[in-house]
Amino acid sequence: MKRPLGVFGHAGGGPLAKWWAVRERLPALSPQALTLAACLAFTLFYNGRFWSSTFGAQPVASLADWARLLSDGVLMTALQFVVVVPWINRFSVRPLLSILLLMAAAISYFTGHYGTYFDTHMIDNVLQTDTREADELLTPGLGLHLLLYAGLPIWVVWYWPLRRRTWRRGLAMSLLWLAGGVGVSIVALLISFQSLSSLMRNHHELRYLVTPGNAIVSTERVMTAEEPLPEERLPVGEDAHRLASGTDKPRLLVLVVGESVRAADWGLSGYSRQTTPRLAKRDVLNVGEVTSCGTSTAVSLPCMFSPIGKADYDERYIRSHESLLDVLQRAGYRVMWIDNQSGCKGVCRGVEQYAPAPDAYPSLCDGDTCLDGVLVEELKKRIASLNSDTVIVLHQLGNHGPSYYRRYPDAFRAFTPACDKADLAECSREAIVNSYDNAVLYTDSVLDQLIGVLERHASMASALLYVSDHGESLGENGIYLHGLPYAIAPEEQTRVPMIWWSSPAFERSVGLQRDCLARHAAQGLSHDHLFHSLLGLLGVESRSRDPRLDISQGCRGAVSAEPAGRLSKP
Repeated sequence: MKRPLGVFGHAGGGPLAKWWAVRERLPALSPQALTLAACLAFTLFYNGRFWSSTFGAQPVASLADWARLLSDGVLMTALQFVVVVPWINRFSVRPLLSILLLMAAAISYFTGHYGTYFDTHMIDNVLQTDTREADELLTPGLGLHLLLYAGLPIWVVWYWPLRRRTWRRGLAMSLLWLAGGVGVSIVALLISFQSLSSLMRNHHELRYLVTPGNAIVSTERVMTAEEPLPEERLPVGEDAHRLASGTDKPRLLVLVVGESVRAADWGLSGYSRQTTPRLAKRDVLNVGEVTSCGTSTAVSLPCMFSPIGKADYDERYIRSHESLLDVLQRAGYRVMWIDNQSGCKGVCRGVEQYAPAPDAYPSLCDGDTCLDGVLVEELKKRIASLNSDTVIVLHQLGNHGPSYYRRYPDAFRAFTPACDKADLAECSREAIVNSYDNAVLYTDSVLDQLIGVLERHASMASALLYVSDHGESLGENGIYLHGLPYAIAPEEQTRVPMIWWSSPAFERSVGLQRDCLARHAAQGLSHDHLFHSLLGLLGVESRSRDPRLDISQGCRGAVSAEPAGRLSKP
């Protein structure tokens, strides 16, 4: 083969010629052999979280255990090879392996650093992530990891010479390699079947750690799961109507949806730190621990506004039917959604939608990211013009990780040392928890300010409900952030705080007895209660309301002009 010209235009000893000379001495590989090498690399270098979890579930204590482990590795390699090799030829092998290596490198980083499981819900989260959220995940640590685990292997894939064959011989070799892969898979499966079936039966979540097969399979399921949803959502609560009010003041409910706040770090719920000092001074009903519907916003948000909730969770039903907001709007309430997050996940479709403009709040915004204080300003802006029954939903950025340090201003840097980086691997767990708790402290201030705004507008019968969409892991058992499959998710991700505040005028408007409400709330709540309880608390009657899930059931007496009983401070 003719040598290329050197870097100065002639064949010689230039760097390019030297690289070419080295390449010429390498043994040429068939596309199938190169694919097998990549699959072996996936097994050995990209599945650290899978192997560590496997060791934890089935400790290696004998030579037979090592043999089983070797067989598991052979099976993983062979299965991934069998999936990939039918798509391989001399022209496709390099682009396809490059994509898989980049995917595997990214996945191995997040599974290794944060304990992420790539199931269908996580793929949904990835597909719904906006550029603002994605930017915070692009850390130097991720860049270095991608350079080592994607850049270098991809360079090898493109640098290594490939063997040339006629298309007939290439097809024959592909079939031969495929048959060999299937055969090895069968043998390895027979050897590992007993132990592997037991492992997967007792720890079925491990399948979501097999990289890159986890992302490939989960993505395929997301893309091909079901037929398209109907263009028009199916109605819910068509019979909804408001009951008579006990006051001439229009009702106003502010529903604050928190983000990634867990009950374990909520001061009112007994946390060792007082992260809610302002709310502690107010007459609020603290529900303590509420069970979330999911471990991610993409699951929890639509679920908590649905009548079926977690108990009868059906994603297609939820996405194809109207939400609580539609029922309230049908009953005569004006409904607004003000978003300081990545959107409402379809919940606010059909109602008024607003998002704070960063340019309008330079002291509270940095680029496209705004502190939740903008929601206080947005409420101030809109409340003065209200003259009818209204529900305003404020969707917080809250404690969205990993950049907890960007969720609060410097004045709330109470717990130190704080983690001032998006790459949590560069911080101690103490610093991570401190930053997270500072963000909770700021949420406490935001909620206190919102209640203050409502108190100052005595022309409205006002109430506020706060509840977080899901919790967060902060390093317990090596797990960070959220989004684990619900069946294995720790309580840190599934237990969230909730508070209720209401003015005397609001309580009179529905005849609400706060002491009764407190007793019901103390029995334990979940996101399943939200849809039905808000209908009851807002005096909306509908067959879609389940009295068993309405915490105000039995607490709403005849409306009266007299003040309702107040609840003592928790």
